[in-house]
Amino acid sequence: QKHPARDAQDTFFVVDPEKTTDHPKEYVELTKEVHGEGLYGSRGYRYQWDENEAQRNVLRTHTTAISSYTLYEIGQEYQRTGKLKTGAFFSIDRVFRNETMDKTHLCEFHQMEGFVLDYDLSLSNMMGVLKAFFERVGVENLMFKPAYNPYTEPSMEIHTVQNGKIMEIGNSGVFRPEMLRPMGLPEGVTAIAWGLGLERVACRHYKLDSVHDLFGHRISLPFVK
Repeated sequence: QKHPARDAQDTFFVVDPEKTTDHPKEYVELTKEVHGEGLYGSRGYRYQWDENEAQRNVLRTHTTAISSYTLYEIGQEYQRTGKLKTGAFFSIDRVFRNETMDKTHLCEFHQMEGFVLDYDLSLSNMMGVLKAFFERVGVENLMFKPAYNPYTEPSMEIHTVQNGKIMEIGNSGVFRPEMLRPMGLPEGVTAIAWGLGLERVACRHYKLDSVHDLFGHRISLPFVK
């Protein structure tokens, strides 16, 4: 709940309906305990998790919401059948952020996200997957920078060079056990995940200086066609 993406400066909050109350009760209780006191080897975040805050509706700030929903469904299936659905999972969807627009930022854009779920995946697995993934979308010479995300550890920003300048194009990390275990996933299972802005990758591919040349009211229709 202390994630900066939920801050009023970065998030569009929905007025009607203001809240969603249809949540699995057991999952809510486990999430509350993980945040407040800690479970699965964690000390927690040591704060009072507020269910009312969790119920507030927002326009999606990143597609981790889709990955989380998918992981929960996989965890519940494992609890019913005892069989784990491992593999690679991907999504592309629109996200919204209450940001000041400039040549690399938009209030509304598309995010690509992927995660790989299996036993005993590591940081080196994630770096290898990222290099292979970005090469397939035309981005080479990746640089990684240590970062902090509340729900992944370790975490890394993904950078490349655009027009002679270093530009962040994505974020990545290994989902923490405290996130996965309440969903019903077994001990020892790891999910490595990453997300990137589609427009920034496209700008690099087409050698554009601004995302507004690709998305928004300033685009050239002949160029887009």
